[in-house]
Amino acid sequence: MTTEPSALTVAAINAEVSQSFPGSHHRCVEIGDRYAITRLDVDESHIRPGGFISGPTQFAAADAVLWYATFAALGRIEQMALTSELSIRFLRPAVGEVLWARADIDIVTRRSAVGTVRVWTDDRPDRITATAQGTYAIPMAK
Repeated sequence: MTTEPSALTVAAINAEVSQSFPGSHHRCVEIGDRYAITRLDVDESHIRPGGFISGPTQFAAADAVLWYATFAALGRIEQMALTSELSIRFLRPAVGEVLWARADIDIVTRRSAVGTVRVWTDDRPDRITATAQGTYAIPMAK
């Protein structure tokens, strides 16, 4: 399902995610020109021994925010945009109550969007816990 460009808002993205992926806890909090920011309120299901936010939780945040940023770059919600590759580097232990991620789209072609993601906890965007780069495949227009 593709949403019309005029419907590209944080509320529209979150409504689409809630409907399509009811188990997702990641929510878009900001979109702009070729970027998006997501927030995850951390609970015990996201914590590894030692009190660290798990790597899979950070990876999921990076993947989700890159999807949202792809929407921003396209100017529409494109539900069938799919992850074609995503790599992540964990830089320091993630400890906190809120996990944030920001994706910036580096380049968009007819068939893909490539972006860079920064992940951090609480209100410390200057202390990233992970960085990722990935590509989303964009379906061909019908």
